[in-house]
This record gives sequence, structure tokens and C-alpha cells, in this order.
Amino acid sequence: MLVGLQKPLSGEDKDGPMVDEPGVNQDHPRSFLLVVDSSSELSAALRFASRRALHTNGNVALFHAVEPSDFHHFASIADLMETEARSEAEKLLQHAAADVQRLTGRMPSLFLREGDTNEQLLAVLDEQKDISVLVLGAGTGEDGPGPLVSALSGRLAGKITLPVTIVPGNLTTEEIDALT
Repeated sequence: MLVGLQKPLSGEDKDGPMVDEPGVNQDHPRSFLLVVDSSSELSAALRFASRRALHTNGNVALFHAVEPSDFHHFASIADLMETEARSEAEKLLQHAAADVQRLTGRMPSLFLREGDTNEQLLAVLDEQKDISVLVLGAGTGEDGPGPLVSALSGRLAGKITLPVTIVPGNLTTEEIDALT
């Protein structure tokens, strides 16, 4: 049996010693941080992160940032817009959390921040030392992969110090299951 494999290879002695996956600390399981938005590619990235967490005894964490309102002419209208945006963000995270719960049997950690998405993401990654992988869904349409995926090769290049998994939004359930 090869060291690092959870299951014996075909033809190997099934009673041989099992070795934990390298890099998986059972006392501090890895966390997969998924950036949640309303894009169509979210479902592929959510399934990928959930199945990786399930198969590595890890956890899923969900992140969303509510961008500040640009409407500053009337404070009461700006406050109302921000309250509505936060309420929508909470609903988005709740739906995603329910899907993670269904796929993994565990409730994910939730991170809802207010401010610039890139800045808040970097802050969460800096604060939460148990996060070991950042998972992003990538758009496959004419608009490109999405602003956060695009920022990884620009403004965020070198600022994220952990592995990033970019999941193409057009992967089927079967393809994701085969990969995870």
C-alpha cells in the first residue's frame, strides 16, 4: 500500500495498515472557506467544498461581504438599503448553509462582513487560522470567471497565503463527485 492513501489500491492487501491522509490533523480538521454569492457557479463550488470536507473529515466555512452603499445623499435611504442588503446576504448564507448541512451532516461556520469583499476576505483569512483552502466558483460565460477569481491574478496576487481551488461553474454533479 502506498503511504498516504486511505484505501488500498486494487490488488493490494486490504488488511494492510491504513495511514491517514498527509496534512490532515485530526485534532484540527481543515476548513474549506467558500465565498458565497448569488452566481450560478456557487452550486458547483459549494458541492465541491462540501464533498472535500466530508471526505477529509474537514469543515466548510461560508463567507459573504455586504458592500457599502454608494447612496449618500439621504442617510435614511442609505441605511434602509444597507439593512435590505444585509437581510438578503443573511438569506443567501442560510440557504448555502442548509445545502452544506445536507451534504456533510454538519453546520458550516458563517462569516458575514460589511465592507469591500476583497478586504474583508483577506481579514477573515488572517483571523481564522484553521482555514486551509479557499474555494471559489468560476463563471464560464462571456463575463469571465468573476471579480474575485480575476482579482487573484491582480490585486490579490501574493496576498492569499493558502491554496485556492477554483471550481468551474459548468461542472456537473457527477464530475464534481468524481473529483472529490
